[in-house]
Amino acid sequence: MAMTQTELLHELEPVVAGELDRHEKTAKEWFPHEYIPWSEGRDFDGIYGGEAWQEGDSKIPEAARVSLVVNLLTEDNLPSYHHEIATTFGRDGAWGTWVHRWTAEEDRHGTAIRDYLTVTRAVDPVALERARMHHMAQGFITEYNTMLQQLAYVSFQELATRIAHRNTGRASGDEGCERLLARIAADENLHMLFYRNLLKAAFELDPGQTMRAVTDVVTTFQMPGQGMEGFARKAMIIANEGIYDLRLHLDDVLMPVLRQWSVFDKTGLGPEGERAREELAAFLAKTDATATRFVERREERRARLAARQG
Repeated sequence: MAMTQTELLHELEPVVAGELDRHEKTAKEWFPHEYIPWSEGRDFDGIYGGEAWQEGDSKIPEAARVSLVVNLLTEDNLPSYHHEIATTFGRDGAWGTWVHRWTAEEDRHGTAIRDYLTVTRAVDPVALERARMHHMAQGFITEYNTMLQQLAYVSFQELATRIAHRNTGRASGDEGCERLLARIAADENLHMLFYRNLLKAAFELDPGQTMRAVTDVVTTFQMPGQGMEGFARKAMIIANEGIYDLRLHLDDVLMPVLRQWSVFDKTGLGPEGERAREELAAFLAKTDATATRFVERREERRARLAARQG
């Protein structure tokens, strides 16, 4: 008989305590202000009578700028994310300690990225603020109703965010930007390890139900920026640049985590768990074919463009 979500929360509490202890020993203290080149800053137009932002102020290529804005707006919705995990995991014991620790660590990401973009004039601050207001007004509500689904989602999402930050930093061509995003990505990786290890423990407690949750998430996964204004266009720009695309999502996010959980070697899944694993395998095969076609077409477009320019 499947365990209830409350029973699973209780049984996982010692694992949470252990993972929290490991996280606190591993995480390195860092300070956002040390990653900002404050001496490059100058007044904008308005109260202090400076100069309005112009396209030529930015040293960062357009695709990287788009990705920076998407990454930052995603970080901005932290109040909604905090509500989601606090409601799901609770605020008592080790679970509650983790919820608040995670929120505190995530909060500095948005602070640091915004300061960097503003000081270096990498993006239009007026457009950025309007986009922030619009995106946060939409909020974020997960479509996953169970604790296991939530754990599966954040396991993949934290890794996806790590990769998006690292690749955005590289695409920026800006040493300071890359250094900052690498530092943020290190946080995201530790968060991924925390959630991934919890779900691994959940597989031991209730393998069939956990497999069902993993399949539900993998087959419906969307980044939390999905509700962002113009997200589809922004996502395509990011994918075409190779910062984050379906190939990366499959090879660098889904498969490493699924291998870590040994999902295709699990025993004792029961009929529903086996069905879920079959659905997962079919979905991964379909995604692989779609990702391959996308990369091939992208390379063809690049070759045509290079030929025209040559």
